[in-house]
Amino acid sequence: MPLLPAPPLPDWITRQLPPLDRYAVDVGGQRMHVMEAGVGQPVLLAHGNPTWGFLYRKVIRALDLTRFRVIVPDLVGLGLSSKPSDARSHSLEAHIAWMGRLLDALALRDLIVAGQDWGGPIAFGAAARRRDRVRGLVVMNTVISPPKVGARPTAFHRFARLPLVSDVAFRLLGFPQLSMNLAQGDRRSIPPAAAAAYWWPLRDPRDNLATLALARIVPDGSDHPSNPALARVHAFVKGFRGPAAIVWGDRDPVLGSVRGWVERNLPDAPVTRTRAGHFLQEEVPEDIARAIADVADRG
Repeated sequence: MPLLPAPPLPDWITRQLPPLDRYAVDVGGQRMHVMEAGVGQPVLLAHGNPTWGFLYRKVIRALDLTRFRVIVPDLVGLGLSSKPSDARSHSLEAHIAWMGRLLDALALRDLIVAGQDWGGPIAFGAAARRRDRVRGLVVMNTVISPPKVGARPTAFHRFARLPLVSDVAFRLLGFPQLSMNLAQGDRRSIPPAAAAAYWWPLRDPRDNLATLALARIVPDGSDHPSNPALARVHAFVKGFRGPAAIVWGDRDPVLGSVRGWVERNLPDAPVTRTRAGHFLQEEVPEDIARAIADVADRG
């Protein structure tokens, strides 16, 4: 499948990125923007809500790019990828399918899959359907299963379900992009220039549907439509027999408490616990890079 031109980026964002190539891929009626650097074993770095591939710039710099081909897509609806005009386009199943088409288009094999936030279940869900092409996993502040019976949604996700108020906050006021530092271990880890880079792709309210839509597809009960896909992700991760690693930000107010459950499902995976917050790529990129290299060494 031919690669498509990438949308333009302003110079002030490009200057914050390491040297890399950018392109787009048609994934079935939507275009995914991809950043790529290095040669060697492919590593997929999957972000979540409300970020884009910019989140992994420090991890790219910390990796040995003579050893790894680093592939960083933007989820559909975020970053420089297509922005569907209907919020109903965003389902976990749809995002898994889009990510899977990207993996197929790039013919990736011997792949290390790393995911954080929604990037975890989306990338692991795509990997589950391509098990023979996956060599290792790196799990970072994410969920890998449906919620337990009786689990209560976080304050963030309860807020996302408030009619009208959440629409105004998410679509018009730049939430949560402009408040990401509040989820960090060190609030200084996202300086103003980086915060502006996270806000920039969704600066037009007409494009800013995905942040709220992705928050609302987090399950809030046993009958939520995301649960079947999360159950398949859980089966894949729990049954994975290749090398895996866990890197966790313990000061994450959103998913910090999930670490124990992830550990129990990957009992042989080494765990790197840090004082980082939710967007740990900004705070501990070297730890993430070391985990990726360790998974490759054990593969």
